[in-house]
Amino acid sequence: MKNDVWPMVHAERAALIEDLTRLEDWQWEQQSLCEGWTVHDVAAHLIGVARSTKVGFVAGLARAGFDFDEQNVRAVARDRGASPRETLARLRQVASRTSAPPAPRDSRLAEEVVHGEDIRRPLGIAHTYPQEAVVRALRLQAGTPAFFGGAKELTAGVRLRATDTDLSIGDGPEVRGTALSLCLVVYGRRAVLADLEGPGVPVLGA
Repeated sequence: MKNDVWPMVHAERAALIEDLTRLEDWQWEQQSLCEGWTVHDVAAHLIGVARSTKVGFVAGLARAGFDFDEQNVRAVARDRGASPRETLARLRQVASRTSAPPAPRDSRLAEEVVHGEDIRRPLGIAHTYPQEAVVRALRLQAGTPAFFGGAKELTAGVRLRATDTDLSIGDGPEVRGTALSLCLVVYGRRAVLADLEGPGVPVLGA
């Protein structure tokens, strides 16, 4: 169903807010899994993700010269508070929103799963995500061309096989790992390559 993502998205936002409330200020400045961004930056990005609308996304992209990376940088600067407490308050304010940019609804799940791990893994915080959310995020990225920020070309020629659920994508040398690890890798988190096995791993690593 079109709107069935929102209960999962809202649950993940609430869980991350709960984890963030326990952090010391210095932990907010830790490097996240997202290259070039601290934990604080990723939290600010998630505020922009929750606030995003179709019209606002297109307008922001135009102001950034149709450069997706520049648009993200500007949004982080806009939404990041002067302190972790202020950023956390802003995240709470938008946590129940159901607006979205012109993108597949499953991209909302991907934002919460991938960026949740961007924050949690470097801080040693364990969290169990709904398997459905992880699988849908993984399938979305594996089927989306690189031009639109996906990994269709990256995963071409390999077979992704989850070891913790009935999931297999593609054909070729096998890459084995949990659905979450496979998901993170196809979203560009190279640090997670070490969690994968199989003859197809060097293909993804290249």
